[in-house]
Amino acid sequence: MSEAPRRLVVVGGVAGGASCAARARRLSESAAITVLERGPFVSFANCGLPYHVGGLIVEEKKLLVASVPMFRDRFRIDVRVDTEVLRIDRDAQVVEAIDHKTGETSFFPYDDLVLSTGAAPIRPPLPGIDTPGIFTVRTIPDSRAIRAWLAERQCRRAVVVGGGFIGLEMAENLVHRGLKVTLVEGLHQVMAPLDPEMAQPVHEHLLTHKVALKLGAMVNGFLEREDGSIAVQTRDGGEVSGDLVVLGIGVRPEVGLARAAGLEIGSRGGVRVDEQMATSDPRIRAVGDMVEVRNFVTKEWSLVPLAGPANRQGRIAADAIFGRTSTYRGTQGTAVCGLFGLTIASTGANEKDLSRLARPFGKVYLHPGNHAGYYPGSSTIHLKLLFDPADGRVLGAQAVGGEGVEKRIDVVAMCLQMRGTVRDLAEAELCYAPQYGSAKDPVNMAGMIACNALDGDAPLAHWTDRDGFEGALLDVRDPAEFAAGHAEGAILVPLNQLRDRLGELPRDQPIWAYCRVGQRGHYATRLLRQHGFDASNISGGMLTHDQVKGSAKDQGVNHPG
Repeated sequence: MSEAPRRLVVVGGVAGGASCAARARRLSESAAITVLERGPFVSFANCGLPYHVGGLIVEEKKLLVASVPMFRDRFRIDVRVDTEVLRIDRDAQVVEAIDHKTGETSFFPYDDLVLSTGAAPIRPPLPGIDTPGIFTVRTIPDSRAIRAWLAERQCRRAVVVGGGFIGLEMAENLVHRGLKVTLVEGLHQVMAPLDPEMAQPVHEHLLTHKVALKLGAMVNGFLEREDGSIAVQTRDGGEVSGDLVVLGIGVRPEVGLARAAGLEIGSRGGVRVDEQMATSDPRIRAVGDMVEVRNFVTKEWSLVPLAGPANRQGRIAADAIFGRTSTYRGTQGTAVCGLFGLTIASTGANEKDLSRLARPFGKVYLHPGNHAGYYPGSSTIHLKLLFDPADGRVLGAQAVGGEGVEKRIDVVAMCLQMRGTVRDLAEAELCYAPQYGSAKDPVNMAGMIACNALDGDAPLAHWTDRDGFEGALLDVRDPAEFAAGHAEGAILVPLNQLRDRLGELPRDQPIWAYCRVGQRGHYATRLLRQHGFDASNISGGMLTHDQVKGSAKDQGVNHPG
């Protein structure tokens, strides 16, 4: 007698659940695979929703990644949409679900159960939160509702609450639709994965594109006006009105089903899983936005609602069910966001996290061109690299700029995952042609600067540490550059004159040299150290100075746009 087929039930589709089901079929032709999806679509690209609202993605069907017929015909997977799981009976290994179209309940026995219930947009219980015209952006019905409201009300003004990925993408797409947009953010910066000085160019870019900013403004409630507009009220007594409001303040793991089943829920509110995505019940695995996983760098439990990790977790869960040894290495939080032609990307830990954990780190700022300067169209990339000062291991990176930003962060992300060091970045052999990069790629340059600091050849100083600095600040730029703006208290000795004017510099105190982006400061530091001076190079030069100074000004300042 042949054995009964293995029964796999997947709760939830979209990224993690759909990937798990498809991978399971590729591993086993005999398994009985069922996917139960609460919504009307088994797998869709929710990352594309803002662009559908904005009209860049015209056809809604382009967002549908996989359909019920495709799962049935190509993979012989039984997909039930509009079917919500009500209860998990762990003892009997069965789930109870209701078909919302028919109202009928059914029971689905399982040998293995995978939960992929995702996360829900946060709608804080504030006064007026249920006012018509306040939207979240998570599902296709959400995008339909926003598009309909925009068309019916002939909206001219919008308020976006939240400056993360969804908030920025929605701000951009509403501007594309001709609306005047105000972005309200409770923090003093947009894009929380960035450190404040790296977010400062993003603020400038938003203002350039006429997006008004209210930073450090916590929302206190909403009020519907007689003209149909919605007033967003902030705790500081401020108010901004729009014809619609979009909430982009984050998501919360959907763990009600898991909690009711007695599965372990972590301190961050997600289902705790091990490296093979197993929950506290070995017959149940969980993937995607609903789970807590270890941060690859800090080892803290973390929630990372990103499509890439969800897809990989779904694959790993299927592998584990069918005896493979695949494991999830942890989440780096590698992410990218586009904003009016600007690219914002990051991977690994940021300085805020490392400081909070009291973990030692070194950092490098640089502002190279995205490709060879002599080839037309070169633009600046603002890059920050974080590394372990003991062994040079890469801890994280952030970059803001035009073309090529995500390419550089992807390289650093791979180095980080392989536990590489800044020396690996310095030696990385990367593609080069004038229209794509430079012979010394920005990634190489970041690694080389860090190596010079680790080796003591050119120690680095930082503008954020200047308050405690007792020494000489040396500007090695040209006089015209100095006259156009310089750091307070700096003395000017242009690099080309430095050898002949060493006698003007103090030998009994440290010297911090700087230029515009760091290169001439590096040359000056090497020269001075070989002549016996205690010299360091201020990383990133005046460009970083201006970003640090600008981020300080953004604390609690409203920008009208």
